[in-house]
Amino acid sequence: MLALARIALSLGSNLGDRFAHLERAVEIIKNNTSIFNVRLSNVYETKPIGGPEQNDYLNAVLVADTSLSAFEVLELAKVIELDANRVREIHWGPRSIDVDILTVDQAVLDGIDLTLPHPRLSERAFVLVPWNEVDPNFVVPGLGAVCDLLSRVDGSGVLLRSELLLEEKDDDE
Repeated sequence: MLALARIALSLGSNLGDRFAHLERAVEIIKNNTSIFNVRLSNVYETKPIGGPEQNDYLNAVLVADTSLSAFEVLELAKVIELDANRVREIHWGPRSIDVDILTVDQAVLDGIDLTLPHPRLSERAFVLVPWNEVDPNFVVPGLGAVCDLLSRVDGSGVLLRSELLLEEKDDDE
């Protein structure tokens, strides 16, 4: 039997058809044969943090089990961003899609290309509100449970967009 790790990914978009970018990211992830048991949060709208003036974001969190390594998950995130023609010209600038790896099981890494858990995740309501929906009791290494982290941030600026549903389809489809 494969050893599976639980991954949590934050998805965000504030350029073009924001919702379509989120849907496409989920589609690519779900089509990966090494990713199982995908669980999706609702979609939320949030103001951008830092960077130049830009449009509001649509955000969601995806939690799944995978046999991929942390660096293979990073490569998948890059594929998704390339698929959406993500351009990295302005630090914290607008983006068609942003895929942040929040955690890969209990991995702790501090590298040039990948830091786990994701830096500043405990400060970001736009991450914690949707993550709390799908995996509130996940313990982030060195930080605590998602539900406890959420209790320490102001989530009032994270607005539910209930009309936007990232469809969860059975893995058998």
